[in-house]
Amino acid sequence: MFLSFYHLSNDDLEELHKLTILLEKREITLWLPQQIKDEFYRNRENKISDAIKKLKEQQQKRQFPQICKDYPEYPEISELLKSYDKSLSQLIKKVTDDINERKLKADQQIDELFGKAELIQTTQELVEKARLRMAVGNPPGKDNSLGDAINWEGLLSKVPKNETLYLVADDKDYYSVLDENKLKDFLADEWVDNKKSEVVFYRRLSQFFKSHYPDIKLASELEKELAIRDLVASGSFSSTHTRIERLSKFSEFNKSQVDELCDAALSNRQINWIIGDPDVYAFFSSLVASHKGLIEKSKLEKLEEELRENAPDDES
Repeated sequence: MFLSFYHLSNDDLEELHKLTILLEKREITLWLPQQIKDEFYRNRENKISDAIKKLKEQQQKRQFPQICKDYPEYPEISELLKSYDKSLSQLIKKVTDDINERKLKADQQIDELFGKAELIQTTQELVEKARLRMAVGNPPGKDNSLGDAINWEGLLSKVPKNETLYLVADDKDYYSVLDENKLKDFLADEWVDNKKSEVVFYRRLSQFFKSHYPDIKLASELEKELAIRDLVASGSFSSTHTRIERLSKFSEFNKSQVDELCDAALSNRQINWIIGDPDVYAFFSSLVASHKGLIEKSKLEKLEEELRENAPDDES
């Protein structure tokens, strides 16, 4: 999966950024077998080389028949192509420099993800289990390759029982021959037997986000949604202050988000009882001032009254 972000892919780096946000907020655990990490670094150069080759193919010389040169469009097209070739050469140089210095955005995002993951070490015990798995013909795995079997045995050994596993793998060794968007029955049944939980299978990371966060396209929006949810659920004055601080870096909210925040200010006592504290007051005053048109009249009147009655001394 990770190598696809260096190549032609239906997913983009924003998906990795969103995954990083979920890890930072401890919304999920990324279980990373050492085998996958090693495979990634073994194959990274080949994947990048292939991508650069395809990029350079865009520089192929273009020839026009002589009969075209008498038309006014020809010199215009020629100039556009010269400009295109110049920009493409500059792009190739910049990309090549970043590759050599390990500064590609993909490198940075993936290194950050790997640093936040729960690493499953490849042990001799896992290798032996994988060998047995291959010997008896159980999936996943290809002929004479233990990699997928080691990955699966690693997940079986480390993921806690009764915990749903969201598995992202665009690999025919994992998906069903009857439905390519479904995990092989053998693997699904084995997981249930061993872990008393289910595996939810996705072939691409974007499918996971579409399923769980369908309205969120950008990582910044995901971070905002999580911050709003945390404030709404605040269970203490101290957590309210912490979560207000996180939300204060955002200035734009949609109607649904504004509704949630206003409801929380009016109904959650851990927020409402300290709405006069400077930071809480400043946040909700700014929210009302900049999003007044999104707030229904009765709710707006109640919140404005709360703010008037609880304004800090220097605001009165």
